[in-house]
Amino acid sequence: MNKYSICMVNVAFINPFSDEARQIVREYGNLNTIYQENGDLIQLVTRSPSQDISDEESIPHNIMDLALKRMEWYVKKRNNLEFDYRKYSYLYNRNITNFDVIAFYLLVQAVSVKFGPNSRESRVMVEAQGKLMESRMGELLLSEKRDILGTILNTLLPREVKWTMFADLLSSRKIKLTDLVLDQGNIILDKDYFMENLGFKLEHRDPGKMYDLLIGDKIKELIINRMIMQKTEDYISEVYQKSQRQVEPNPILLELADKVTEILNQPMATYGYRGGATGKVEASPLNQEAFPPCVKIVLEGMKSGGRNDAIILFLTPFISYARLYPDVFRRNTTLRVSDVDPELAAVEKEILPLIHEAAERCTPPLFEDQPQEKVNINAKMGFGMHSEIELKHEGETTWYTPMSCEKVKLHLPSLCKPDKTCKSIGNPLSYYIHRLTDLRYEEATSEEPGEESKQESREE
Repeated sequence: MNKYSICMVNVAFINPFSDEARQIVREYGNLNTIYQENGDLIQLVTRSPSQDISDEESIPHNIMDLALKRMEWYVKKRNNLEFDYRKYSYLYNRNITNFDVIAFYLLVQAVSVKFGPNSRESRVMVEAQGKLMESRMGELLLSEKRDILGTILNTLLPREVKWTMFADLLSSRKIKLTDLVLDQGNIILDKDYFMENLGFKLEHRDPGKMYDLLIGDKIKELIINRMIMQKTEDYISEVYQKSQRQVEPNPILLELADKVTEILNQPMATYGYRGGATGKVEASPLNQEAFPPCVKIVLEGMKSGGRNDAIILFLTPFISYARLYPDVFRRNTTLRVSDVDPELAAVEKEILPLIHEAAERCTPPLFEDQPQEKVNINAKMGFGMHSEIELKHEGETTWYTPMSCEKVKLHLPSLCKPDKTCKSIGNPLSYYIHRLTDLRYEEATSEEPGEESKQESREE
């Protein structure tokens, strides 16, 4: 493989759909060589600035390893509070571009042929590519960043950019219309155009500073990032459609796809509130004994006002997060339901039945006069306005986090019947974690070591 000077940034380092990247793919040899140990790759990795080389397992020895490390980097960066970027510093090394492009296409094709476009694996692949581009841009010098932004924008967009060109990005919420500056239906990115056509409208403000504030490098980088993410999605769909006409996919791709799933299925790092094994807070079956009083009231069925809000806005977020991601506020990391429940088994068998039962206990039963509220329940878990929960709709809406105690008092005061634990709690989910930890501790210490043998001695 060709090596690039360390002072240059190959466009393919950021955009795997560039002409430069496609040329790298065309020049690559036999696919079977992805398993072969590659001395050039190992040397690049071990000589990358800040790279931790103390752990041999963190160093990719071939293209297959590199592809998997790409996914592992994203999953650990997102899920692990103790993420060590030094184990993956090579991913920010621009000299790895040729190897990285091949790894990207292997990953995309693997998840496409095995899982298709509506899978968790494909979604995470797209997210990982977006985050890696963002991280790499953040490592560039300002002059390098501006050069590469201009180069990529010139290849992705015409001189006049109508907002309708971003229909897919807007519909998938990758970009919001409010992120953009428009003039007569055109998206404004060029500074000279902004100064000439909009600058005079900004009274008592410096047009140059306003351009940097409203557009500048930030919006250009956002557009490039989201467009390449969209291109990745489109490419996944294209490969999947082609694979349906093949007799049998390449076994190398199927093996890689299975290993991607293994990475995604690795349990997320969890952190205890009080230390020790009993303090861990992770996805686990619900323990209703640990529910706060407000949740127990709703589960019994609402007999007064606030029925809809109690089920949709209060109970649904609480039950779903308590079951799947109770540590959300402590970790402050955004996840989707499928990140924790990839097959949606817990959603279908535990979460929805509990919510629906509470809805049926209401007076009158919620779905009896308002069956459409089932759709709203699905929407509050992030699956869009659909009657059935399906992975292909995930992300169309936001997975709502549970109401704070203050909001419960304000909007659903009939639910607020505090007990002694509530005094030190600011959110019903925090109550659940606190009580769950207490119950686990009580269970672990209920019988002191040797207590059973002492009892037997007394009986004798």
